[in-house]
Amino acid sequence: MATRNDKPDDPARSIAVLWGEDAPRRRGPKGNLTVDRIAHGAIRLADRDGLAALSMQRVAAELGFTTMSIYNHIPSKDLLLEVMMDAAAGEPPDLAQAGDWREAVLRWTRELWASFAAHPWVLRIPVERGPRGPHQLAWFDRLLTQLLRAGLPPKEARSAGLYVLSSVRGMAQTALDLTAADPEGRADDELARLLADVADPERFPALAAVFAEEHPLPRAGTETEPEGELHEALAFGLHRLLDGLEGWVARSHR
Repeated sequence: MATRNDKPDDPARSIAVLWGEDAPRRRGPKGNLTVDRIAHGAIRLADRDGLAALSMQRVAAELGFTTMSIYNHIPSKDLLLEVMMDAAAGEPPDLAQAGDWREAVLRWTRELWASFAAHPWVLRIPVERGPRGPHQLAWFDRLLTQLLRAGLPPKEARSAGLYVLSSVRGMAQTALDLTAADPEGRADDELARLLADVADPERFPALAAVFAEEHPLPRAGTETEPEGELHEALAFGLHRLLDGLEGWVARSHR
């Protein structure tokens, strides 16, 4: 499948770059350039100026190398984005001290939410394929370990893991979009007032009941109790998912 920017995807080459098995052989000062150094230079640029400012030329200037030297290590911008996402993910959280599998999944989710908050540009990169890099795979492996520990069969553990991952990413994306559109959150109160005027309780009884109480929308860079950085809607949904998985495992083993 053709990529958005330059060359068709070459899975073998991409995996070799992501896993550090495709490093060009260079002598002298120019040989100091590595995929890891390129990735972290690009991450600094994206953290500082946003993803729209990212280009192979800007990354080269950030690092003090030529654009061609960047291409010698990472042959396309799409692959650069993939390398950046994997490097930004870093090592997954150590869940060994979690009391049980539920607490481990909650801790994993909080750490993933924090990772998205630290590098929000990651959420601007379309998900076009499954993860192929060592860090992203390690994160998913860590989550799957806990779901298998809960007693789920492998197929169901994979499905539940994908659901958890998609839920966190989706809520983080919503928080980022809302914050970008309304940094102060003033539109939330205004919207509630306007809807209260037009939403007839007889026509919209459920909405009227919901808007009668405060339910803040998710926003990037805020903290919500009791789940630390997790928004209450995500925390509630995650707890109910874990309740369901726990009950399903118990029933299936009767």
